[in-house]
Amino acid sequence: MTSVDNDSFPQPAERSETAAAVNPVIGWLTNISAILRSGAVFILLAALIIGFTGAQPAFININNLMSILQAVSVVAILGAGVTVTLAVGGFDLSIGAVAASSVMAASYAMIVWQLDVYATVPLVLAFGAAIGLINAFIIVRLRVPDLLATLSMMFLLSGLQLIPTAGRSISSGLILPNGSKAAGSYDPQFLLIGRYSLFGVVPVSVVLMILVALVLFVLTERTRIGRLLFATGGNEVATRLAGASTTRLKTLAYVISGTLASLGGIVIAARVGRGDVSSGGSLLMDAVAASLIGFAVLGLRRPNVLGTLVGAVFVGVLLNGLTMLNAPYYTQDFVKGAVLVGALALTYGLGRTNS
Repeated sequence: MTSVDNDSFPQPAERSETAAAVNPVIGWLTNISAILRSGAVFILLAALIIGFTGAQPAFININNLMSILQAVSVVAILGAGVTVTLAVGGFDLSIGAVAASSVMAASYAMIVWQLDVYATVPLVLAFGAAIGLINAFIIVRLRVPDLLATLSMMFLLSGLQLIPTAGRSISSGLILPNGSKAAGSYDPQFLLIGRYSLFGVVPVSVVLMILVALVLFVLTERTRIGRLLFATGGNEVATRLAGASTTRLKTLAYVISGTLASLGGIVIAARVGRGDVSSGGSLLMDAVAASLIGFAVLGLRRPNVLGTLVGAVFVGVLLNGLTMLNAPYYTQDFVKGAVLVGALALTYGLGRTNS
């Protein structure tokens, strides 16, 4: 019979010394992993800015940077709406269609109805809020799954926006289906929303983007309502048993999403100066990409408004840099998809490894 010599195994004192030697290494690796996970998007963003600046010094010009922020402002505003619906465990697929319909509604109100900016903006925002309320009713009261409800609304709005003008874009001198000619025009003050820059540097649309991000950040991260929104998305039954009205919370989320989508549509209409039937085509996917990249910001792994803003800027910097380097336009969607996959894989992969 083979005997086992106890001296061949590490004794308690030796095990303690081994653990002491290994733990600092494990702790160091854990800290590095946490830093990479929480700052991955910022590290990649800094690397992109440095790389593009080295390849094309004009990239870092203040006018180009403001152009990037102006280009992503609508995506960030719509992405903030998506983020709020994600917080309650939902998902709004209709935001792109709401924004496009708002472009047409704003144009129709001024060119056909001859309204001014002070009547048009509240009207269009009310339109977006009403769409959000209808979405909430279908989802909360009729219990239609959110993806199906908002997808149906997307198709409905995509067709509805074409009916008043028989499929034509809206601009001054529009010939209406009855043969008459529209006598209105865009209010110059309305166009300032998309074209004016404060102090000649900061576009109004960028200011709106920042205000939306700050207001929603305070609402979702610093108020009781915000905590209840995330609680609803985490466990709706427990939130309801705790005394909160999940019906009202979900309704609030979809109304906010619809209103922000209309705000994005107003910015587009003011920037373009016409009601283009093709406007808003890619807004849905860009907004969703920004909100999902936001999951990776600071390693939160949950919907967050500031993360969505950073995600939109990240995509904007990437696409602007590729454009300045004369990269083929048809590679942009591939690059956006690769970035989204990489950011989420880095965040969730490192998080799982660290666990």
